[in-house]
Amino acid sequence: MSTTDLQAYRGSLLHFLADPAFSDNAHAWHEDGLLIVADGKVQAAGDYATLHAMLPPGTTVHDYSGKLLMPGFIDTHIHYPQTDMIASPSEGLLPWLETYTFPVERGFEDPLHAAGVAEFFLDELLRCGTTTAMVYCTVHPQSVDAFFTASEARGLRMVAGKVLMDRNCPEFLRDTAESGARDTEALINRWHNRGRSQYAITPRFAPTSTNEQLHLAGELARAYPDTYIQTHVSENEAECAWVRELFPQSRSYIDVYDSYGMLRPRAMYGHCIWLDETDRRRMAETGAAAAICPTSNLFLGSGLFDFERADQAGMLVSLATDVGGGTSFSMLQTMNEAYKVARLKGSHLPALRMFYLATLGAARAMQLEGTIGNFAPGAEADFIVVDPQGTPLLQRRSSSVASLEELLFALALLGDDRAIAATYSGGRRVHVRT
Repeated sequence: MSTTDLQAYRGSLLHFLADPAFSDNAHAWHEDGLLIVADGKVQAAGDYATLHAMLPPGTTVHDYSGKLLMPGFIDTHIHYPQTDMIASPSEGLLPWLETYTFPVERGFEDPLHAAGVAEFFLDELLRCGTTTAMVYCTVHPQSVDAFFTASEARGLRMVAGKVLMDRNCPEFLRDTAESGARDTEALINRWHNRGRSQYAITPRFAPTSTNEQLHLAGELARAYPDTYIQTHVSENEAECAWVRELFPQSRSYIDVYDSYGMLRPRAMYGHCIWLDETDRRRMAETGAAAAICPTSNLFLGSGLFDFERADQAGMLVSLATDVGGGTSFSMLQTMNEAYKVARLKGSHLPALRMFYLATLGAARAMQLEGTIGNFAPGAEADFIVVDPQGTPLLQRRSSSVASLEELLFALALLGDDRAIAATYSGGRRVHVRT
């Protein structure tokens, strides 16, 4: 084995090969494992005893024995402008937007403010072990430039986009159908597939876009088929009722987007709580995916995602924090609440499935399997070092766990950012716990 920039990491390795809900051989586990990285990509992952002999003489092996190495978490729905308004109380989604969200987003017309928030936001993601996210910016193009400038400087794979919003919002946040499409196309040409940056066409949600704006967004999605689409759907019952009033011609909320050609692979829909069976089947057959946001849904009282029915329909699903409606940047805390949501809906979400949904499952939902999400040869070396004894409570609990499932369950329900010992992006360490 001979290559430039060779790095090796020893520890317990965990990554996924398939969805644990549908496969008995869904994960790979090496209690004493070795991860070999070259030029920012995974070269090999397996048992230490087997792979160590393949290393060139003198190769430094970074020793994380006693800790878990796994792919970095992927957050498929988060708003970086809402960082400073996290944990703002409200009686529901729509009042929350009017009282907190829209006033805070006004500040992102200032590029210096946007840049400062982007830096803090990325620090928080990396501290929590999140190496890729699908990010909402504001209506201001400069908010997108600030975000991608910050993420590019760190070498991160990130997806982001300018919010499109031409009605039912304050005048100071309103674009037009034409200006929104023009700015979006310019941003696509500036940032999409530049390094590890990728662009998402981003209508905020159907009520804040006119039919003309949604039509132009659909045209952009067809003109640039390898871009992403991100928006919200069926989050809150009052919101769904409002959509029925605004779009009486549509069968359902998801049908609004479908009518404009926005159900396709690389389309990520936040929440998806109040879907019916026809909606779920349509998402599955088009390759559109759901971003499940349990901390946000519980905080705003929006409802409980139905994992069982989504699985029955064959929907692509992933986990997301939805900061700042969501209450934590931590995907471990997001798993904690996802487990409880599933129980309240009468189903059970095993720990292996939760970790899958935050890694390979999210990569599949984003059509990025083979690029991120596991330790397949050639995948980008985004990974985290998880410490099962990262908190005093975890120390006590991990001493008595009897299986990998129990260990992961303890991390999901008891863990927080203190369990993340280090975060690597493209083979480069971008965070270390101090």
